Amino acid sequence: MKDNFLKVEFSSNPENVGLARIIVAGYLAPLDPTVEEISDIKTAVSEAVTNAIIHGYDGSEAENTVKLAISSTGRNITIEVTDSGVGIENIVQVREPMFTTKPDMERSGLGFTVMESFMDSVEVKSVPGEGTAVILAKQLKEAAI
Repeated sequence: MKDNFLKVEFSSNPENVGLARIIVAGYLAPLDPTVEEISDIKTAVSEAVTNAIIHGYDGSEAENTVKLAISSTGRNITIEVTDSGVGIENIVQVREPMFTTKPDMERSGLGFTVMESFMDSVEVKSVPGEGTAVILAKQLKEAAI
């Protein structure tokens, strides 16, 4: 199967989380994933995009963007969600279940835990003051015949 990729950039409005889910589902459709695989990946992407909007831009009213890059080689999917926001000081700490920097917003601190439960791997790259990239990877099961 030929390699494929898609790159999209959208404003950091919370309503665009749903758009990101639709984009990912549309990209995956030709690969004939299971309903469970689509659901898992959409959930992980929702968490990554929500984190970029809420934590990356820390409630800024400025026009900020989130970048979504999806690529596939065969049935191996890689999704990168990137912001140019505040960055993360301590990546190990923010990946701990129940840790949140926004308890006043009733954030549960489970975003990375959710991503890790649905994807084969989750990598976080961040530079304080410059932004964060969350790289999600999953290998799809073999397509049904």
